[in-house]
This record gives sequence, structure tokens and C-alpha cells, in this order.
Amino acid sequence: MARVAARLSANGEQSSHPVDEVLPLPKLALYGFQHVLAFYAGAVIVPIIVGSALKLSPEQLVYLINADLFTCGIASIIQAWGIGRVGARLPLIQGVTFTAVSPMIAIGLGAGGGTAALLVIYGAVITAGLATFAFAWLPAKAFRTVMRLFPPVVTGTVITVLGIVLIPVGLKDAAGGAPTIADGGVPTQLAYAGGTMLFILVLMKFGGPFLRSISILLGLVGGTVAAFLLGDAKFGNVGQSDWIGVTTPFHFGAPKFEWFPILLMLIVMLITMVETTGDTYAVGDIVGKEVDSETVARALRADGAATALGGILNSFPYVAFAENVGLVRMTKVKSRFVVVAAGAFMIVLGLIPKAAAIVASVPPGVLGGAATVMFGMVALAGIQTLAKVDLKEEKNALIVGVSLAFALFPATVPAYFDKHVSPDVSSLLNSGVTLGATAAILLNLVFNGLAKEDARSSPRTEPAAEQAEPASPPVELPAQPVAAPAGAEKAVKADEAGTTAP
Repeated sequence: MARVAARLSANGEQSSHPVDEVLPLPKLALYGFQHVLAFYAGAVIVPIIVGSALKLSPEQLVYLINADLFTCGIASIIQAWGIGRVGARLPLIQGVTFTAVSPMIAIGLGAGGGTAALLVIYGAVITAGLATFAFAWLPAKAFRTVMRLFPPVVTGTVITVLGIVLIPVGLKDAAGGAPTIADGGVPTQLAYAGGTMLFILVLMKFGGPFLRSISILLGLVGGTVAAFLLGDAKFGNVGQSDWIGVTTPFHFGAPKFEWFPILLMLIVMLITMVETTGDTYAVGDIVGKEVDSETVARALRADGAATALGGILNSFPYVAFAENVGLVRMTKVKSRFVVVAAGAFMIVLGLIPKAAAIVASVPPGVLGGAATVMFGMVALAGIQTLAKVDLKEEKNALIVGVSLAFALFPATVPAYFDKHVSPDVSSLLNSGVTLGATAAILLNLVFNGLAKEDARSSPRTEPAAEQAEPASPPVELPAQPVAAPAGAEKAVKADEAGTTAP
């Protein structure tokens, strides 16, 4: 019965691919490549933005992108496969966090730009990664105490904020990309976005289980083919790219360790820890696997290890990517080994610039159409977590509502921080995720205090998921909330205890 319960999705539907199932190689490859396409735009945008701001050459920018993809692959395999007590063993893709973009640009410009600035950034990234890794090894009792800061009202709000903040990113791509927004976007790109979304929705409505599971991949491929036939998908960069490009440690030189950049990056990692915590709980609900403090600790250790590795391999801080949580939610393909396959694809893309150039040729409108669907599903995952919270309690409703308002402030008044706040503070606060997550944590402390128990575990010590299954899983499936996995009744009860703590 425990295995049956684990196979049920968050809405009670049967899944043919539970989290620990190793799929046949063709399916692993297909589903893994879908994850890569869904994640690719978000993966490469950070090195592009940072590299452009620091005035790097085109060759240096290409190197950053390849290093990022290569490290993303390693980090995702560590997170999904697991090495000892490192890695959540859940279908979580690791990607460079958007939260670090503004702080890294501020650090880099303060260091004078160019490759010299990268050395200061990498020193801060390595230090922050090691600190995160060490933090996640706190004694179990101490770590559970910290996790009491994150009851469902906080994690649900953070996941919802992530989705809401990401949706405009997808919509900007749908309109042709950020540079075109001031001129009203590009109608043809918006048409490609609409066509891609419509194609995905038709597959989800009328396709069989297999077609639904690869709907995002088919939407991206179909949209790109249509754009190519109409002359709007360009593959010229493919011929100009090299076949092989190997990432080597400290390619730009030895890292430099300066106290203020390190402090700034440590604050960034605190925010990413909240993101990863929320994503870990969300994907645990989706795949029907109970998440406890040890699971979160393993996920954060993978974050820390990947971030330190990123600084060594010429990349940036890593976090569990919310985009792919939305993809798991949509497709119901829950096997963590699909993410392992995606990691292998990313390593290959990081070693073969020509292959990466093919994927990079997907038009922004096509990417935006698919991304907007997935980002909406991320917000839904947060709403499902909030469904377990007693929102009739005014204090919980205030926590959610005010946090969402804070999260929308940077997008609503984008020039405020640049005009009225010092550059150092602006580089940290000018982020909807940072403001929304910070507001949720602080407001929960004010109104609810610390949760009585770890927000997601019952008071007794839970066995590690990979060691044992619960001895007596719940069998009364109709009694479960719509958003909760069938095998997580105890976790739901603990959630409720956490949200009503004085």
C-alpha cells in the first residue's frame, strides 16, 4: 500500500512514473531533454546579463554560458541522484539563481568590470557556497529549529511569489524579449507564443498520457519549426560555434576574497535557501514523497556544494529551479532519474557549444509561450501549499497578502531603488523574491512566532525516504486535501500545527 500511495499525484491521479523509478532509456532521454528545453532560457540568461554588464567579450560570454550549463548538469545530478547525505533525491533541476544577478553586477562594477570583476565575484560565490554547505550540516535538533521559520504559510507564500514574479519574465519573452517591450513588443513573436500555448493546451486536453507528458517539448519544437518555416528562427550561430569547448577550473584566474562581496553573497544565499526549501516541499507534494528536515538539509547541502563548485568552474550561485517544478506538476513524470538524464544533457551541451547554439536558436516568443504556462503552474504549486493553511485566520491572510504586495513592488516601481536607495542596498532589495520572502518570514514571526514543530515532519524522528517507507500509510484517500499527496497525512497534520502556533 505504501508503494501505491507513493504513486498517487497531488490531485489523486495515478502516476506511471513514481519518483524512484528508472525509466527505459528512450523515455529518460526524451523527458530529460524536455527539462533542458524548459530550463534553458533561465539557465543562460544570468551569465548573459552579468557578462554583458561587466563588458566581457563575446568569446568570454560564450565561455560563461558553457561553464554555466556544464555546472548545471553536475549540480542537477548531485541533487536528483544524491551522494551520501547530499542531494534531496527528488526531481529538482539546479540552475543559477536570479536573486544573485543584481548583487553580482554591483560587486563586479565595484571591482572595475571585466575579468578582474569575475575574480571578486567568484571569491564571494565560493565562500557563500561553502557556508551554505556547512550550515546544512548543523545538528539535527538545531537544523529543525531553523526549519521552524518555514511553516506552510511561509513556504507556500514564497512559491507563489516565485511563480508570480516569473510570469512577467515569460510574458516578456512572449512579446519578443525585454529589449522590445518599450516599443510594444513584436506581434509575430506574440503570435508564436500564443500558438505554442494553444498547442500545449490542446495536447493537455486531447492527447494521451504520453503526449501530455511531453507537451512542453512538443510545443517548443513545433513553435520553432513554424518560426523557421516563416523565416523567424535563425540558426546562423550554429555554424560559427566550435564543436568542443572544455570548462577548466579558475579559467579567468585565481579568485579574490573581499569581505563586502562575501557578505552580500551570504545574504543572497539566505534567500536562495528559502527558495530551495519551498521548491523541495512543493515537488515532494507533487511526487507523493514526504519531505522532512533531513530531506531539506540534503537539498541545501547540494545547493551549497553546487554554488562552491560554480565559483571554481567559472559559474555562479545555484538554487533548485522553480520552472521545472512546474513542469513536473504539468506532466506528472515524477522520476528523479529524468532529472539525472537532463543533467547529462546539460553537461554535453556545456562541452559542445554547437549543440548549445541549436537550443539557443529557439525564438523568444516560443520560449515565452511555454514558460508562461509553466510559471503559472509554479504559482499554482504555491497556492496548493497555502490550501493547507487556515487562511480564515486573519493573521495568516495578512502574511500572504502583504508579502505578495512587497513582492510586486520592484516590478511596479522599478526605478525606486535606483533613485532613492544606495547602490549596495539596491543591489540586494531590488528583487520581488527577496522582498516577498523576507516579508513572509518576518510577518510570520510577528504573528505566529516559531512553529511548534518542524513544519513538515511529525514530532517523532522520520526515517530517511531512501531507507524505509512508513509502516502504516493512510488508505482513506478521499479524506486528503486536493493538493496533498496521498501518503502525507502526517505531514499535513504537522503543517496545520505549524501554522497555528502562537
